[in-house]
Amino acid sequence: MVYEHKQDWPEKYDINKLVTIEESINKITSGEKVSERRNDRYADEGDEVILAGHLFIVEKVFPQFLKNMTEQDAKDEGYASLAEYKEALTSIHKAAVWDPDQLIWAHYLKEK
Repeated sequence: MVYEHKQDWPEKYDINKLVTIEESINKITSGEKVSERRNDRYADEGDEVILAGHLFIVEKVFPQFLKNMTEQDAKDEGYASLAEYKEALTSIHKAAVWDPDQLIWAHYLKEK
């Protein structure tokens, strides 16, 4: 399913659970990482979240298939390449397999 209209998007989860891995929080607060991709939607544009004492605003949110991820998307996630991102993702979710048809949600953050 592709969500062409925002009104069809699923309910969002608690934004405070968007970024939970300490390494990711550190990369975001240092500016090495500007996005967080998850299997579910955790925010709308304009939502705010505090990470390690820093206030961030969500600038963009959109659905994306894994197969449509680019090298730049991987860099936005704080990785040197798409291959490195894929390796990290599959190592974090040991039972998960990289499924190109998996729909994920991209959340772009900017320190406020």
